[in-house]
Amino acid sequence: MDKRRYFTRKVLNAVLTIILVACFNFMLFRILPGNPARLLLPKGHYSALALEKQMKVFHLDRPLWQQFGYYWVDTLKGNFGDSYAQHQPVIQVVGRALVPTLVLVGVGTLFATIIGIVVGVIAGWRRNHAFDITATNLGMILYSMPTFWVAMLFILYFSVKLGWFPTGRMADVGAVYTGFVDRAGQFVHHLFLPAFVFAITYAAEYELIMRSSITGVMNEDYALTARAKGLSPNKVLWGHVVPNAMLPSVTLIMMNFGFVLSGAILVETVFNWPGLGLLAYNSMLARDYPVMQAVFLLASVAVILFNLIADVMYYYLDPRVKA
Repeated sequence: MDKRRYFTRKVLNAVLTIILVACFNFMLFRILPGNPARLLLPKGHYSALALEKQMKVFHLDRPLWQQFGYYWVDTLKGNFGDSYAQHQPVIQVVGRALVPTLVLVGVGTLFATIIGIVVGVIAGWRRNHAFDITATNLGMILYSMPTFWVAMLFILYFSVKLGWFPTGRMADVGAVYTGFVDRAGQFVHHLFLPAFVFAITYAAEYELIMRSSITGVMNEDYALTARAKGLSPNKVLWGHVVPNAMLPSVTLIMMNFGFVLSGAILVETVFNWPGLGLLAYNSMLARDYPVMQAVFLLASVAVILFNLIADVMYYYLDPRVKA
């Protein structure tokens, strides 16, 4: 396939998908029950005039098609409005939550990718051996367990019973630090448990996929030919089997990197980690439309762009794409 035509088609598909997601983003949160303008007024009694004024400020009194027009104009300008609940620009609210999510989920994804792929390669290469049976069964157990349940079990055991790690947040309330080293140490102390919970669930997924890919590729003709030439097992594995077995994992890893921006909602909610996941959860409870729209759009665009990167990588990694 012509390189330019391949890349053009993939980019156009990504742009079209982003447009459709943005349209769905507008409608999704407006079908929720309740009037978000009430959140902008003091609790208790308030006049109908005050409610009408707040609805007018945020264009909530306009027909949906006009709201849709305002939504697209503001989105293209990068203006997502003000948070109904926090009374601050959405850009600031999302920006504060972005860094904690990148740190938490980024560290967890990095370790999950390395551990999952290495364990999957060894398990697939030594299939039906003790290591393969143990790793595969453990991976299936971890992958099938709900993330929030694993998180609560870890908190109960490592935080409540043993007292090794804090139960949540990025820092202790009212903590006073003596310097950068003390602050960094406390941050890592708070980060370890939620990042570990996130990592083991994804590592199990990568291990199962990689093990299945290795098992299939080992029976291909080029792998058998490499053995027949007298190449050592390590050269056959890392020179012929692993590069081809990585192809199914590329898309999965790239898409999961996209989910880094959306945050691990369950992990962040259980550990009260102030990232995009917890922000999305709290915004949903408060019916904070602007924040929900910004987080949803950011997460969706990230997944689409990383999927586009995976398609580009496939063009160079898989010769069949060029055929």
